[in-house]
Amino acid sequence: MIVYGSNIKEILFNLCCVGRPYIWKMKKMACVTGATSGFGKAIALMLAENNWDLCLCGRRAYDLKEVATLCEEKGARVWSKVVDVRVEEEVIHFVSDMRTHFSSIDVLVNNAGLAVGKDPIQNGLTEDWDRMMDTNVKGLLWMSREVSRWMIENKSGTIVNIGSIAGKQAYPGGSVYCASKFAVDAITQSMRFDLLQHNIRVGQVCPGAAETEFSKVRFKGDEGIAANVYQGYIPLSAIDVAEAVCFIISRPAHVSIHDITIMPTAQASATVLNKAQ
Repeated sequence: MIVYGSNIKEILFNLCCVGRPYIWKMKKMACVTGATSGFGKAIALMLAENNWDLCLCGRRAYDLKEVATLCEEKGARVWSKVVDVRVEEEVIHFVSDMRTHFSSIDVLVNNAGLAVGKDPIQNGLTEDWDRMMDTNVKGLLWMSREVSRWMIENKSGTIVNIGSIAGKQAYPGGSVYCASKFAVDAITQSMRFDLLQHNIRVGQVCPGAAETEFSKVRFKGDEGIAANVYQGYIPLSAIDVAEAVCFIISRPAHVSIHDITIMPTAQASATVLNKAQ
């Protein structure tokens, strides 16, 4: 087996190809949404380390610029733009602009998403519901529509949607967030049918408990409650999820990974965790 890599992380990345040598023969381009933090940032950095060029978007200008700079320092060509995926016109303009910077696109990672609030249905806030559905569902749909048209022209591509264990198992206080992630699961499956004839692979990564900004956002900045979510066990990290995404997109052209559910060892389901560690 021949392994190519200039550093340990790159060598390990290539070794993860389940006994098959996988060589980045030329620089490919990936678009990552929600790239300012958490999974998106980790995915962008890991791709940059492995010879990918990048198109990044997110809502926070300063954080987006910082991530872009870090990726450029790893040798990636990076184009980034502040985009709120909840706004259809912004998504359309983003993809149009992206096409002026790159001749083709190989991968789209629909990472932008969030949970807001954990109220029971009778106490739910419309503004929280709108924010989750507009980001997690509509944003993913608009981005996928615009990018898939480009991939169809190229007759190839891979789309990876970031789902959640909440898209497979509902739980108390999660009615709308779970609904949005169940929608991601259904959209992913349907997209696979729609794009099959165009040689476009579609998969998803569904994480369980992962320590990012997720809980801080969900509990609207209450760091105490957010920190308590991860007490007593070792949660996933953003890097764990990034590795799963990179595994999917690094498969040989004849292999399509449809679905990866990734959980901490201490987690058996959406609601059952062993916090006695």
